[in-house]
Amino acid sequence: MTFVEGSAKKQRGTEAEWHRVLVDSTVISGERVRTFTESRAELEIARLDRVRMAPRTTIDILKLYEESVEHQRESAIQLQSGELWAHVGKKSGGQRFSISTPVAAAAITGTTLRLSVDADSCAELRVYSGEVVLSRVTAGDSLRKGLSSAPQQVQGPTEVAPPREVSLEEWRLIVRSMQRVRVDARGEVVQSGSFSREDPEEQSDWVNWNRERDQKL
Repeated sequence: MTFVEGSAKKQRGTEAEWHRVLVDSTVISGERVRTFTESRAELEIARLDRVRMAPRTTIDILKLYEESVEHQRESAIQLQSGELWAHVGKKSGGQRFSISTPVAAAAITGTTLRLSVDADSCAELRVYSGEVVLSRVTAGDSLRKGLSSAPQQVQGPTEVAPPREVSLEEWRLIVRSMQRVRVDARGEVVQSGSFSREDPEEQSDWVNWNRERDQKL
């Protein structure tokens, strides 16, 4: 943990007890990390990647550069609630980094992004630089399962037709710089398109703080 402001705690696996998170303390695979009101925190992963948590955010550390059956080094974080900002460096062919929500998963390399999960379980992804491959998460599914279908590119601003009129069972999208995608609680894409740094949503203290932190890297 390279930054903690306010109160942050972590919980190990099946343990009921929560432990206070301090600057320079470590988090490991299998732990859950939570920030509280008026709190935020930053995780440094492998001295290259940064994941920052907004107030009232909970994440699960699924993997931290663990070796997979394909002999790749994998890191995986799941955002359960709240909002995070990730600044992730480019990965070699033997490395994978993913951030998921209960309804969608993002494969990341050389990317700066913002991801949120609302109280109604809707998720929204905003990409500031690089690109993200976003795919649907279904019961018993994993990020790797849907990779056989070719990803679609997010075009200009658009409203996707009602879910029953669009076949999105295993959709996969490439989300590029300054594009956003919103996914509802059923895992359906309900909105996609571009956004601007001049948008009101981009003027918050949270966004400005992350930009300042990124500039120092």
